[in-house]
Amino acid sequence: MTERRFFIFGAGYSAKAFARANAQSAPISGTTRAPEKFDMLRAAGIAPLQFDGALSPKLGDALARTTHLIVSVAPDEAGDPVLNAVGEALKARMPALEWIGYLSTVGVYGDHGGAWVDETSDCRPVSKRSVMRVAAEQEWLALGRETGKPVAILRLSGIYGPGRNALANLEDGTARRLVKPDQVFNRIHCDDIAGALWLLAGNNLGGIFNVTDDEPAPPQDVVAYAAGLMGVAPPPEIPFETAQLSPMARSFYGENKRVANQAIKAAGYRFRFPNYRVALERMWAEGNWRDGEPRSPIRA
Repeated sequence: MTERRFFIFGAGYSAKAFARANAQSAPISGTTRAPEKFDMLRAAGIAPLQFDGALSPKLGDALARTTHLIVSVAPDEAGDPVLNAVGEALKARMPALEWIGYLSTVGVYGDHGGAWVDETSDCRPVSKRSVMRVAAEQEWLALGRETGKPVAILRLSGIYGPGRNALANLEDGTARRLVKPDQVFNRIHCDDIAGALWLLAGNNLGGIFNVTDDEPAPPQDVVAYAAGLMGVAPPPEIPFETAQLSPMARSFYGENKRVANQAIKAAGYRFRFPNYRVALERMWAEGNWRDGEPRSPIRA
């Protein structure tokens, strides 16, 4: 049996969670644009490589040995940076390749007025970044058809975990309780992203999968629950209409939907953190909620 070798384009927060869950000690390589992050990747169990939008000899050598490819790089105005740089190499110079995983976003569904969506629902992307995501998904699926390799599209909701959560935001004073009537978001703990990736890669499963928790909830409720665990007063509620927000932060609130996750469950995955309460309680009890990288100011 061929040894599984993983290569991750865009070895950030979720990729490091994936590497930490590497029970088989499979070789994992991953890219970053910044060489100063190499030591951080090594500490997570990832052999670091630099990717600046071009295919280098070192990248080419690593790709030639790769059996499982994970892509966690956002598209830009010019398209998908990975496909633009190494698309031809993926077709012609990866003889060992068995499976491709592409990390996308539930933002591709756009706004559904709070209704439930699943993998069969229409994509109605609102933001430009989500429009580009839909196009990138289609390009990766087309590559899979062309090469005969299974491609798994993982549509992720708001990512949180150690270092990126409402507990940490409360401690550093950045937590806010923005209230927009009937607004809900799904979330996903980074360890469940890692678990879903290991399941799909381990079985070479392709398709589209919503990787998200069971319970879409108002964002202000998450902050209030975290405050209760910490024994502190939650910050005051702020009406969305009067809140001072960046254009990107405001755009998140322009999309309201409840995202179902039956497809990944049908594939055999069982969530460690099915809702934010379970996750916050466990992080608080285990004391690991401060660990990790700088957190997003946008969502809990």
